[in-house]
Amino acid sequence: MAETKPILTIKSLKEQVYEHLGEQMRTGVLRPGAAIDMEKTSRRLGVSRTPLREALLQLEMEGFVSILPRRRIVVNGLTLRDIRDCYEIIGALESAALRDAFPRLTAAEVDRMDRLNAEMKAAIGRNGFDLYYEKNLAFHDVFLDLAGNELLKRTVRVLKRRLYDFPRLQGFVKAWEQASIGEHAALTALIRKGRREAAAAHIRDVHWSFEVQEKYINRYYAKASAL
Repeated sequence: MAETKPILTIKSLKEQVYEHLGEQMRTGVLRPGAAIDMEKTSRRLGVSRTPLREALLQLEMEGFVSILPRRRIVVNGLTLRDIRDCYEIIGALESAALRDAFPRLTAAEVDRMDRLNAEMKAAIGRNGFDLYYEKNLAFHDVFLDLAGNELLKRTVRVLKRRLYDFPRLQGFVKAWEQASIGEHAALTALIRKGRREAAAAHIRDVHWSFEVQEKYINRYYAKASAL
């Protein structure tokens, strides 16, 4: 019998298993409701159960899987309640980060945000959702990085992956992306005017408001079985 060669060869084994399972969820190989068999997964990856268990514990902590009795692991679906909660938390955290970063948001940084927003618009014009998503993350990361709170930034990034990456849905709602670009433009305009509290409120009460975005949310997730 041929010896199984490990698929994972760099970083710590736990990190590699975590990234591998995340990629399977992002691409839809592991769908919401699917069970993860520890024995089979351990053999397939050529690793012991320890790094697999550690990776699954992290995924459970972040809300991506549930570890049930009798070693049963299930990929979590995404409900409207989950989405509402994520929006509320991201809105509060990004609003706080923007308030903290505001004194360090120079004209050059705001110019960069405007360039990223223009690149988002161009990506949507070419129906390039993946590029749009990358530029969108980079737009928000400008002020998240300047806030200097790594735990806050990590938390926001995990919640965004929860919303959009596990799995990454095919297609997008162009009207939503266009509205988001307009909201970004309104945000940078407020920053240029020095309106710190108005800008922070805009992030929380418009851009990450579940009620404001609900019509788009319902359309985007229409094909998701959990909804």
